[in-house]
Amino acid sequence: MKSKTLTLAVLTIAMLFLAFSILHIKTVKAQSSDYVISRVNHTIQFLSNGHIFVNDTIQINGTVADGFLIGFPSKYGAHVVRCLAYNSTHNFKVNMNVPLEDRIGYYGVEVKFSHDTPQLFTVGFVLSNSLLTQDATNTTLFTLDFPAYPSLTKDASICNGTIALKNVGYVSGTISSFSYSLSPNGTLPAFTYEPATVTFQLSGTEIQLFEIKELRREIQITGIGDIEGSDTYLITSKSPATINSFEVVLPRNASKVTAQDQFGRKLSPPTVINTNISSYKVALLTALKSYESSRFTVKYALPAEIYKNQKGSDQFDFSFVLFQNLNSYVEQAFVSFALPEGAKISSQNASALWDYGVSRGVFQETVTIKKQGVISYDKFTVQIAYEYNLLWLSFRTTLWMWALTIVGCAIVFVSRRPETPSAVVVPKAAVGFGPEIIKSFVDSYEEKRKITAEIKTLEAGVRKGKIPRRRYKVQRRISETRLDTLENNLQSLRQKLRAMGGRYLDLMHQLEVAETEINEVEANIESIEARHRRGDLSLEAYRKLFADYERRREKAETTISGILIRLREEIR
Repeated sequence: MKSKTLTLAVLTIAMLFLAFSILHIKTVKAQSSDYVISRVNHTIQFLSNGHIFVNDTIQINGTVADGFLIGFPSKYGAHVVRCLAYNSTHNFKVNMNVPLEDRIGYYGVEVKFSHDTPQLFTVGFVLSNSLLTQDATNTTLFTLDFPAYPSLTKDASICNGTIALKNVGYVSGTISSFSYSLSPNGTLPAFTYEPATVTFQLSGTEIQLFEIKELRREIQITGIGDIEGSDTYLITSKSPATINSFEVVLPRNASKVTAQDQFGRKLSPPTVINTNISSYKVALLTALKSYESSRFTVKYALPAEIYKNQKGSDQFDFSFVLFQNLNSYVEQAFVSFALPEGAKISSQNASALWDYGVSRGVFQETVTIKKQGVISYDKFTVQIAYEYNLLWLSFRTTLWMWALTIVGCAIVFVSRRPETPSAVVVPKAAVGFGPEIIKSFVDSYEEKRKITAEIKTLEAGVRKGKIPRRRYKVQRRISETRLDTLENNLQSLRQKLRAMGGRYLDLMHQLEVAETEINEVEANIESIEARHRRGDLSLEAYRKLFADYERRREKAETTISGILIRLREEIR
């Protein structure tokens, strides 16, 4: 009996001690995060391709110990493509998709301050342009679904909301105007849950619903000091209206601006929209319909005296600001800086926010940079120091002189050999533009699809451990060699079919558009898989996007199959 009483007493004391410890920890935690939110400015901005930038500038008094929590209704969580936090001197780490304390129905993020708590900072969310709907019958009308206020874990003394739009007309919505606040005193209660909609009329093209799937910027520095650039865009329309032109932003002081489509056809000279940010309007040859994709390239020249500085006889510094005035959201950005032949990089800076590398060829070195999800906030100055001897300017000329000398000696040697009777050569009949070419193209293309399917099967097998990695590498190398041979043959046959004109030219155009769509979809699937693995994309959003991309891939594959069937019918 005494032992039972003693055991019960010990358990009671232990439980009381544990409860006291928990309460003490909670009290300490509450005391360590002793701050008040004095003001929040909640601003809704639009990027030119319809993505929404929700900008919350927060002023606090006190100290945040464990991380500042902010969010909004969970329905917007699937549309978050980017989140960032910063003030005038620091960028802060953000943990995405975290609970907003013990509340459900919210999408939360946690801002971690590595130093002292800033008294003024900004949290920005980039939301998908799927939240912005354009009326199909009256394309000047747009409806935005957005969080009217941020969801905070403490009351905010003052909260003002603003939708930053110019030259637009308010039509209707759950808010009364583009500038609004909570009444009567403007205080924002903790855990505010306030989805909102607003409809407005926009007569211009400041906002267009499209996605920039890929932007490839290539900067070439020539041996004589000229700087040449080209920007290639892969764009998909999401607008119910046809899109005839796009606004692009080039590096400052760009000149000699030209544009061409994915087939190399020249477009109308781009026209200047805003010289301060070096933005241009590029008009397409064919209007882009809803959910169609297009690729075009803008080429330009840059002044060497602004971007390049010579420090000695063979020492050069190159400085370039990436995406300084970018007014759109870019899903994937690739940038390369090709130095003159013979130049050697002596130093370069790198950013932890960008994937950064240097590729070295036989005579040329290239700096490559890539990043997913780019906005103007990602502005970054690339600085490259390199050594270059101007004697390399004569390198190509010297090679040609040596080559011509060797050829000339060979001609003299052959001309002095005794002549032998030449055999009579019977010319082969030239292959005409007819069924033979069509049949060869279709057979080669179907063989290409078969090899591509085999490579995908190999990849799936090695991932599941059904195929040894060594065997996988050998078989993949064999398949890729066959695929390269087929690609070269197909390119030649494509040119011949285009030369036949008429429906064959149109079919080749449709085929290339479908191929571009498939390549784009595969790149997007890799992107969302990477984002999902990092935790930047929720499972629900990942599944939704994956299903959408699969539908687009199936549609493109069906288009290609239809084109091959039509070509088969031509040779029957």
